[in-house]
Amino acid sequence: MSQSRPRIIPEATVARLAVYLRVLAGLADGGRSHVSSGELASAAGVNPAGLRKDLSYLGPCGVRGVGYSVAGLRDRLTDALGGERSRPCVLIGIGRLGSALADYAGFASRGFEFVGLLDTDPATVGHQVGGLRVRPVEELEAVVAETRATIGVITTPAEVAQSVCDRLVSVGVRSILNFAPVALTVPAGVDVRKVDLSVELQVLAFLDQQRHGTPPLLAPLRAAQGAAR
Repeated sequence: MSQSRPRIIPEATVARLAVYLRVLAGLADGGRSHVSSGELASAAGVNPAGLRKDLSYLGPCGVRGVGYSVAGLRDRLTDALGGERSRPCVLIGIGRLGSALADYAGFASRGFEFVGLLDTDPATVGHQVGGLRVRPVEELEAVVAETRATIGVITTPAEVAQSVCDRLVSVGVRSILNFAPVALTVPAGVDVRKVDLSVELQVLAFLDQQRHGTPPLLAPLRAAQGAAR
């Protein structure tokens, strides 16, 4: 008798599952025991059919007429997303953004723990941020070895991000979250997630202008067409 193979969850679905988990955590903190698919979908910004399709990757979850157990579904999602154990992270670049990330307590509740902070600025090295002492970036390899960090977070200027990435990869870090405004090149087997806040803001600006009339990219063209008439 052959065993069924686990279904591979698409990356876009994984991102939405993480959003559902965040919503469920909030509901649990508020004392909710059950939630309907409509409520959960609305809170996560998706439609109920899409929600049910995403959750189908986890197997049967809800009960018709009752909805989803908040605690039960939260545990299923936590297990599916690998959040049942703590993930040690190192953060390189303790500027304003890096300091804010290191000082944010919400990551620990989701299973992510900063175990090393590194920077090049002598005025920053040695200071305490989020309960950790900032160490010089020259000690990156040693910090990863000591802490067994599996995730690297890069918040450095663009011009040094690739070299920092290369050093992380060289000591076995295979998951990298990149906030630097540059695309990183990594070998096969290394996963990079890029967070570009300026791009996200530009997308929002486009959508905002689109709601109020002419999309930005079409405005100059239509103005020229009007002048030519």
